Amino acid sequence: MKIEIWSDVVCPWCYIGKRRLERALGEFEHAGEVEIEWRSFQLNPDAPAGQAIPTLDYLAQRFGPEAKAMVARVADLARADGLELNFDRALTVNTLSAHRGIHLATERSVASAAEERLMRAHFTEGADLSDPEVLASLLGEVGLDPDHVRAVLDGTEYADAVRADAEEAQALGANGVPFFVIDRKYGISGAQPADVFLHALRTAYAD
Repeated sequence: MKIEIWSDVVCPWCYIGKRRLERALGEFEHAGEVEIEWRSFQLNPDAPAGQAIPTLDYLAQRFGPEAKAMVARVADLARADGLELNFDRALTVNTLSAHRGIHLATERSVASAAEERLMRAHFTEGADLSDPEVLASLLGEVGLDPDHVRAVLDGTEYADAVRADAEEAQALGANGVPFFVIDRKYGISGAQPADVFLHALRTAYAD
């Protein structure tokens, strides 16, 4: 069974959805037969490259005074799933380089570890995921060669793959993330409860 997951490393619902899927897999009788493939989707592909804006400032510009209450609600929901989202430390950036790094991690079979590390770095630690040095260090922690990461990010490798992932998501009808596709038959949008994922996994397996 194959699960493709379109997500962005700066998307709180993607982090929450990842955790809920993991909980469902913990109860799924055939979890050992599941392959997960991470696919790229940039929530804000037009964000200026090389700029890091405090997320609370960015959200205040977009949503006004409601922004603080909005992120507080999301942080409370995430806490129930064991996640610490520090929006007061998070930085809004263009995530193209991060996604290119994850494509490299996919080739080295450490994509899930890379996704987890980058999400925690963004939401909990306030890391700048547009900084090549930061990405090289973080991806080095999950087994990639930091020098190789730097060399990749210094060029344009995997940029086409990132764009192709986004185009494929749109072709499948995904307007946002997280978006989960099981065996190209079952699609799940959003950070659904773990029991929804578990039901989908069992249904897909029986099929």
